Order: sequence, then structure tokens, then C-alpha cells
Amino acid sequence: MAGHTENSILIDADIDLVWTITNNLEGWPDLFTEYASVEILEHHDQTFRFRLTMHPDANGKIWSWVSERTLDPDKHRVHAHRVEPGPFEFMNIEWTYEPESTGTRMHWVQDFHMRPDAPVDDEWMTNNINNNTRREMGVIREKVERAARAVSTLPG
Repeated sequence: MAGHTENSILIDADIDLVWTITNNLEGWPDLFTEYASVEILEHHDQTFRFRLTMHPDANGKIWSWVSERTLDPDKHRVHAHRVEPGPFEFMNIEWTYEPESTGTRMHWVQDFHMRPDAPVDDEWMTNNINNNTRREMGVIREKVERAARAVSTLPG
């Protein structure tokens, strides 16, 4: 059995702005509430290998891992996976963006499986990822929509 999550949110902003803000890895510590830092380790064309470090958890533990993301700006699609899976046997992620109404539908899918010796199982992690993703998507929507309003009020 493996874990699987799907979450989406409608952001009242142009797809190009949503794409640019949410795929600017250097800006993730300001975009996400849970990330303390991002260090780009390698960059080739549209593929980025980077170290992501979270803020300390409730027990003071700082989680960090290396991931790789490949962007397809023409299709507004991102494929990612953890290179250092930590407690996961694997973690694969897909982000897609679609124009919808006057905004953009951002959709995240995560497929994973926890290691047998991990402190939690797939069901626990599925619930945890769903809760965190919904919270983070809400924060991201607020920040991107604020940026969209600022752009729309610029003269010219």
C-alpha cells in the first residue's frame, strides 16, 4: 500500500504570475510557512536539485532533505521527487496549473510510501500531508493574490 494525496486551490491571479511565484525556489521560505531555507545544489535547464530545510518541529527537530524538480513551463507542470527520501521509501510529486474562471487552479499530487522502520505509516503521513498542504495552499493563495493586486495597481 502507498500513500496518495491530491489537493487543489483556485488562486485569483494570472497563471504566469502563479507559476513564477510558486516555482521561485529561492522565495519558498517567504512563500511557505514551514520552510526555513532552500539551497540550490545544481541547476541544469529546467531541473533543479536543492536542499530544503524546515523550521524546527514541536520537538525541536529540524528536518532537511534533497529534492529534484523539473519544470515544464509550456505545459505548466512540475515533476519532483525526493533524492534523499529520509523516512520515505519514495516521494513523488506533481504540480499542475490550469486557467480557471479569472484565476488559476493549482493542483498538487503526492505519491509516497513510508519505510517499514519509519516512526509513522502511510495513513498517518497521508493525513499529515493533506492537513499541511491545505494550510500551505491557503497561505500561498493569500500571498499570490496580494502580489496580483499590487501588480494590477501599478501605473501603466
